[in-house]
This record gives sequence, structure tokens and C-alpha cells, in this order.
Amino acid sequence: MTKQFDRSYRLSAGAAGSAGFEIGETSLSRPTALHICFAVDRADTKTPDLAKISIWNLNDEQLAILYKKDCVVALRAGYGSLMSLIFVGDIAFASTIADRADRETALECVDGGVRLRDTFVTLSYGGAVGVDAVIRDIALKMGVAATFSHDAEFGTFPKFSFVGPARSALDKACASSGLQWNIQNGVLQVKRKGGTMGREAFLLSPNTGLLGVPRQVMFAPSESKGDKQQGWEVEYLMNGAVGIGDFVRLESRKVAGYFRTRTIELIGDNVEGDWKCTATLVEA
Repeated sequence: MTKQFDRSYRLSAGAAGSAGFEIGETSLSRPTALHICFAVDRADTKTPDLAKISIWNLNDEQLAILYKKDCVVALRAGYGSLMSLIFVGDIAFASTIADRADRETALECVDGGVRLRDTFVTLSYGGAVGVDAVIRDIALKMGVAATFSHDAEFGTFPKFSFVGPARSALDKACASSGLQWNIQNGVLQVKRKGGTMGREAFLLSPNTGLLGVPRQVMFAPSESKGDKQQGWEVEYLMNGAVGIGDFVRLESRKVAGYFRTRTIELIGDNVEGDWKCTATLVEA
């Protein structure tokens, strides 16, 4: 296995309104960052993305912050000073154990977990209201920013009222305009079903980090009705700038064309092991 040079990361953690900490920085007195290992799973679904993160030799003060209620973790990864945000989420589970002479802290995190778990919305409009306005109001109540794809089109409700979980309100609003939603790194993304978030395509080729040969795969339908979908599984060097629902230009000897990202798994270990992404792509 080839070890990539200059792997870097930044992890910050803390509960809203309280002191936190950041690790990953290096200096003359500390030429290497704390050992970290992570696996981030991202998908084009309404199910929250998940991350498993292990960190070695945190101090007692840092551990106390991680164990506070509703602690949020943000992780960036890349090479040198070029790091992209690959995960923001809430800690769902944490444990610390002795690992020989070291101490390992294992975290299980969920993207948007607290907001999806706790947000209950009451919405009522006196007259006609645009679907985009309803979605923005739901996002505001959830405490997240909302972004829309470049080609999203919104209908109008002659009237709209709702009382219940925010996720159900989003389902109702998006379904009316043929849209779908998910939360990526703490941001609510809304796009056309089967569409991409932006027009600009990321290039994946051997010159831009593509590893090995793309592998053809088949997916079961995401809904109870629908045909199986074919696509490609690709591996590439760590690049958190490529997100879910993004437009990708794939160039390899086996396949070339335009696709959108369906799932992305980001695997990293700054001391040993992999530092790469594995994505599944479907035709855009």
C-alpha cells in the first residue's frame, strides 16, 4: 500500500455555547499531530450520515468536553494546508479504553442527529406560500442553513399547515415539487430527484487522484417501486471537496462520462493505513 505524503487533519469539538478544543495542529515543538483514524459514510438519502472516529491520547480536559451533552464534532482532512470539511455531527456514543501504552477514544457520530431528533415544528400560513419559503422556515426552526440545487423548481401551496417532526414536514414540502432532501455536514440540501447540486463537474482521473480501475456495480431501487440502477465504484485520494449529489466527470481507460455521486466513504489514518475515498457514481 502506498502511503501518501503530508496527510493532515483538523478536528474541533464542543457543545454550543461552551468551550471546545481543536487538535491536528503541528508546530516546531509538536511536529506530528495526535493519531486519528476515521470512517465517514455519506449517502444521498434522508438517513443521517455517520462517522466513526478514533483518537489516541487526548488529555483529560479534552475528554471531558467530548463527554458533554450534545457535543458537536467537525472534521477536516486533506494534504498539507489543503483540507476540506468532511463531517460535522453530534456525538451519539463515546468510549475510552487503554490501548497498550496509549489511550484510545472511540466516537460514533451522526450528521444532524440532534436537530433531526429534537425538532418539532408548527407551521401555518394564512394564504398561498411557495414551497421554497416553507423549506426555509423548516430549516430555520431546525437551526440549519438550507441550500438548493441549481435547477430546483418550486411550486406553491394554496395553503399549508403542519404540526409534527421536521423531517415529516420536509418530506411533505419536497414531495409536492418533485424534490428530495438530506443533511450534509450540518446543511440541509434540497435538489431535484436524481439531480445534482451544482452545474460544475469535478474531474476524477489518474491525474487528479483516481486510484485503480472503476468497478461496475448495481444498486437495488431506493424506493419500493423502480428498476435496479447501474453505476461505478471508484477510489481516489482523500478529497472532501467532492460531496453527495455533486456532478463528476470520470475519465479512465475503462469508462468516461458524466455522473453524480450517490455514496461516498472517506477512510483515513494519519499514521498508517488508507487516506482515500470510495464513491459510487450513477449517470447524471
